[in-house]
Amino acid sequence: MVWETGHDTAEQKERAVLVLLPESKDRWQEEDMLQELTELGRTAGLDVVDHVIQHRSVPDAAYCIGRGKLEEVRQLCLTWDATCVVFDRSLSPSQLYNIGKALDLKVLDKTMLILDIFVQRARSREGKLQVELAQANYLLPRLLGQGMNLSRQGGGSKGGVGNRGPGETKLETDRRRIRQRIQMVERELKEVRKQRAVQQKSKLKGGLPLISLVGYTNAGKSSLLNTLTDEQIYAEDQLFATLDPTTRAFYLPGGSKALLTDTVGFIRDLPPQLIEAFKATLDELQYADLLLHVVDLSNSNFQNQLQEVEEILLQLNLQEKPRIFVFNKIDMLDELPSVGQGLERESCCYVSAVSGQGIPALLEMMEARLIKTVSCKVQLPVAEGRLLYKAYETGSVRDLEYTEAGICFTWSGRGEKIPPEFAEFCL
Repeated sequence: MVWETGHDTAEQKERAVLVLLPESKDRWQEEDMLQELTELGRTAGLDVVDHVIQHRSVPDAAYCIGRGKLEEVRQLCLTWDATCVVFDRSLSPSQLYNIGKALDLKVLDKTMLILDIFVQRARSREGKLQVELAQANYLLPRLLGQGMNLSRQGGGSKGGVGNRGPGETKLETDRRRIRQRIQMVERELKEVRKQRAVQQKSKLKGGLPLISLVGYTNAGKSSLLNTLTDEQIYAEDQLFATLDPTTRAFYLPGGSKALLTDTVGFIRDLPPQLIEAFKATLDELQYADLLLHVVDLSNSNFQNQLQEVEEILLQLNLQEKPRIFVFNKIDMLDELPSVGQGLERESCCYVSAVSGQGIPALLEMMEARLIKTVSCKVQLPVAEGRLLYKAYETGSVRDLEYTEAGICFTWSGRGEKIPPEFAEFCL
């Protein structure tokens, strides 16, 4: 199984028609769903040419949409010379087969589209293994008895969107071979996770506070990490621009060091397979002392996106984890919208990761949430000046003054005890 990354060139882009089944007739919900699925398609390398919307309380068991709407989709594909149809929800194996047979076109659902993007975005060994495992588990039941649909999708690593990674297996690949590959990937992942656990213990032994960024995809998490840590992590205005977690050290206003971790972005109706596949990565959130929930305030649907992320955090048993709601992209707004009375009572901060507006206030808020009330006045003999570095590393140093008596300062730190290295020099 070969991994292929990167987008198709403009000449190779497949034309796609989108099919949306919103739960209500709310115009704003329809526009948001259309925008999101369009962005997913473009990120995957598709040329989205048109879309169809149908409101159904119960999806059709055979085709997901009605027969009349299916014919409308077929006509649109003929008009635009489209070669691909993308549904905004997961399709069952039978629906995937029936729709493909009726349209005589490649059919993708939202999960397959996201998996294809993840194949392109994964860079680390663990990320690639997690994506391959999720893709293999998802496609396994859809590879059986789906001859017509799979033959249209093509084999090999260059079969287009939806065919990267383990999805490029040809028709002769049987259930036994795929399951063997799944077992092999699971064994490799177990080894990688052991290594991650050792690394995580090393971080915890360092005693540095760990802050994790969470949020809807394209909310600006990577841009915020770059601004706070003065790094140049890859960050683009597109869905799932970064996939692998990134951790960087930075300093809080008081001078103490902390760690900041960026995680994979969430999305509406994130498929369970993806949550499970990235559970090892998301488990890092369990060790976080503080979560920064980054919200794209310029998005008209930001409240629903915020709620989607909170529901996923609930699934991960992180609902009680201390957090700050960081409303990003205020530079794109003429005036700030109301975030609701419930959130106004929470720890909220309004920033622009691009312009730097509000960043100092965010840093102060982060420090206030992390630094405990344990403090003391310290007078270090000049001969013990090296311990000043330790004071900065383990907490916040204020009112620093060099006197004849020694180095005097006020120290505040996390936890309930003063570090023994300079506890004896407390006044």
